Amino acid sequence: MTRARKHLVCVEDTPYYHITSRCVRRSFLCGYDQQSGHDYEHRRGWIEERIRILSSVFAIDIGTYAIMSNHYHIVLKLCPEQVAEWSDKEVCERWLQLFQGPLVMQMHLAGKPLNSAQLATVKATTQIWRQRLKDLGWFMKCLNEPIARMANKEDACTGHFWEARYKSQCLKTEQALLSCMAYVDLNPVRANMATTPETSDHTGIKQRIAPTMDLEAAIQQQLEQGQLLKFNSDIKPMLPFLNSINANIQSGIPCAWEDYLNLVDWTGKIVRDDKRGAINQQLPPILERLNIEPKTWLKHATAFEHYHSRVFNREESRLAANTS
Repeated sequence: MTRARKHLVCVEDTPYYHITSRCVRRSFLCGYDQQSGHDYEHRRGWIEERIRILSSVFAIDIGTYAIMSNHYHIVLKLCPEQVAEWSDKEVCERWLQLFQGPLVMQMHLAGKPLNSAQLATVKATTQIWRQRLKDLGWFMKCLNEPIARMANKEDACTGHFWEARYKSQCLKTEQALLSCMAYVDLNPVRANMATTPETSDHTGIKQRIAPTMDLEAAIQQQLEQGQLLKFNSDIKPMLPFLNSINANIQSGIPCAWEDYLNLVDWTGKIVRDDKRGAINQQLPPILERLNIEPKTWLKHATAFEHYHSRVFNREESRLAANTS
């Protein structure tokens, strides 16, 4: 039985999550469809730009992502501590970049006098918006809905663009986080869409190695298209890599950037038809420091969704049995 999202996403357990969303009927609605001959490659750019822009508005940091032809992956970090630092005015300004909001909120920001009832409405509404700006569900709503509207407008059609609700997997350990990121960054290589991670278009790892995205131009385009009402937030960089892997409070990815590149490169080379099951003796030192067996790493980094979905389903069954 499907569990409520609030039971699947708990920042107290872990702030790191793997998100996937797939196009309806798994059609190639974001890539080149060989059967129809239609080219939708530009829509991958829509999704990539929207992810980065929304991250700058929400209290959510992006670890990596991969925009494929019929689905996408995001590894992200929920950052409720960021919202706690925002003033009520900043909360309102951030939310009103995405939504019109009630007239009383616009009057409040414009400095117009309000009566006690209106001020109470402002306070209550601000608290609602504060909660939403750190909520994964609202982040995904603001990501998927505009993309669906733009695609349907372009196709002159109506109906669902996304297959179902987005899926989320919690990443509770360093191994889970790093193996999931490697799995996501290597998605285009495994799908034969690219030969190397640095040539994989619309991925987080490529943007880290050789940034090509013009976010300022993307913001201007979304303003013109009505996908943003305004934009006055600072453009947020992607989640940083940390030099220490034993930090008590993780403000980023618990791995040095160079170590992560070595992990991805090694994993990408080992996953070949003529080397299935083979283990390269030149192991990246970080595997030893994290005390991760190479075979375990390869199983997670090359089949993360398959392996973790089975683990998760077993956990769901156990919880259901204990509560029945």
